[in-house]
Amino acid sequence: MTTRTDTPPAWDERTQLATFLDYVRATAHAKCEDVSPEDARKAPLPGSPLMTLCGLINHLRWVEYYWFQVVFLGEEDEGPWTDEDPDREMRIAVDFPLAELLAQYEEQCVRYRLLVAEHDLDTTAKRARREGRAVDLRWIILHLVEETARHNGHLDILRELADGRTGD
Repeated sequence: MTTRTDTPPAWDERTQLATFLDYVRATAHAKCEDVSPEDARKAPLPGSPLMTLCGLINHLRWVEYYWFQVVFLGEEDEGPWTDEDPDREMRIAVDFPLAELLAQYEEQCVRYRLLVAEHDLDTTAKRARREGRAVDLRWIILHLVEETARHNGHLDILRELADGRTGD
């Protein structure tokens, strides 16, 4: 796992972006430390039956897959979602141990760190967004920092509801 720090080792743009993405990824991992298997699968919010620690970690994994592999690299979308079940990655996550989901997420992050290191931040994604505009790698990284940070807030709430643990 990546060291959890938001202080980059250098002050260039790429290093700062990569550091913040790694920081929010590591924070997601930290929110799940030592949680029981039962608590990892609990959905304590009545209006959000898919909102579990397992579901959110699996969602983060598949969000990165979508933005890096499908949008940026232009690969075929082989994600678990369907038109009928657009949140399937969160629904099926409770069938897997949280430790396995975290390991898959980290293995994938290792690959994406290399992808980010090998491409210029101005490189345009191979696929356009729904409205027809293509984004660049810089935008994708910023979006993933935002999305992961937002879901870290959800992980905070779920963890506190599960076993009372709070963190920074």
